[in-house]
Amino acid sequence: MSYPIPASESTPAAAFQRLLDVLYTLRVACPWDKKQTMESLRHLTIEELYELTDAILDEDYPEIKKELGDVMMHLVFYARIAEEENRFTIVDVLNSICDKLINRHPHVYGDIDVKNDEEVKQNWETIKLKEGNKSVLSGVPKGLPALVKAYRIQDKVRGVGFDWEDKKEVWAKVEEELAEFKAEYDIDNPEQADMSKAEGEFGDLLFSLINYARHIGINPENALERTNKKFISRFTYVEQKAEESGRKLQDMTLEEMDIFWNEAKKVAQP
Repeated sequence: MSYPIPASESTPAAAFQRLLDVLYTLRVACPWDKKQTMESLRHLTIEELYELTDAILDEDYPEIKKELGDVMMHLVFYARIAEEENRFTIVDVLNSICDKLINRHPHVYGDIDVKNDEEVKQNWETIKLKEGNKSVLSGVPKGLPALVKAYRIQDKVRGVGFDWEDKKEVWAKVEEELAEFKAEYDIDNPEQADMSKAEGEFGDLLFSLINYARHIGINPENALERTNKKFISRFTYVEQKAEESGRKLQDMTLEEMDIFWNEAKKVAQP
């Protein structure tokens, strides 16, 4: 049996309804779509989100548009599954987020005055506690990657005033943690190190560096991912040049590879 293909739409509401129509049809007519569950979609959704973030970092707008569509399709898919199980509908989802946004923006929809974005964040966290959250940190997902989680923890506690104001104090904390790590792990006598304690101090050092990045307006996750991309680009260049010269990397010295690496810094994509 074939189904009619919904025509393209020119308004947000109509286009969103078109997505609902397509997804709901696939849920009935496609063997693969019919068998999906929230759990089976979960890892695919995570993959789509990472693809979206890659496109954002690359500033690839055609790809961003495509990945946003993929993510939106997944969100509608979850809502449809929930509706089939009589748990909630897409209407419930949309009204719920609208209600939350209205409630948490009293400076827009109410009579609260704010001076800047920091006061907005402080109000947000205060309202969340009034809504029933037991802790400011209860909204930080347990499954977040550690670097992202550290950033979110620090950002959230800042919302209730638990933060330094002076960037110099934050950097002093970085230097303090670095000194404590060096004291725990003596590079000249590594065999004497208590690795459990060294790991703890290294974690403290990373946490303080993430905090400093946040204070100076750098997102550490984005910064690290850009460095990952830069390293991959340069190392790929080294591999290509080694292959062109008939050499294998494992047969080359570090000094020989460094020649190609320094070339890569000049010609490979940053």
